Amino acid sequence: MALQAPSFHIVNGNACLRRPLMNPFALKSSFFSGSLNLYLHPNHHHLTSAPPRISMRVASKQAYICRDCGYIYKDRTPFEKLPDNYFCPVCGAPKRRFRAYAPAVTKNDNDTAVRKARKAELQRDEAIGKAFPIAIVVGIAVLAGLYFYLNSQY
Repeated sequence: MALQAPSFHIVNGNACLRRPLMNPFALKSSFFSGSLNLYLHPNHHHLTSAPPRISMRVASKQAYICRDCGYIYKDRTPFEKLPDNYFCPVCGAPKRRFRAYAPAVTKNDNDTAVRKARKAELQRDEAIGKAFPIAIVVGIAVLAGLYFYLNSQY
């Protein structure tokens, strides 16, 4: 009769953690109920899918607006890839006069009447933007004057 050496189960690291069947890189507690694993098939994959490996170049959906005339550039060629000597086809403004345009662009946005209305709106917004710092300075001056007036009276 031969004697056998007792077989020892070698545990790497923490004895309370074991590798699950589905994801060999994730650790689960050894106190996790084993009966739940009966419901899960070992080759069962999660419902999440990996991102597609094939990627296509997407045309830039960002529209750019000419600040001089209101023309909206929305062609397939991305605006950043246009040459530096690109100019507005309506007014001839250089590329640096275009700004990103956030609102949705429709088919008739470059019609003459729509463009003129948009140009008036741009000019109104720029006028407000130029007057705003002056209004802030005047408001601070009025508040400072009111402060000194009230302190001298009382």
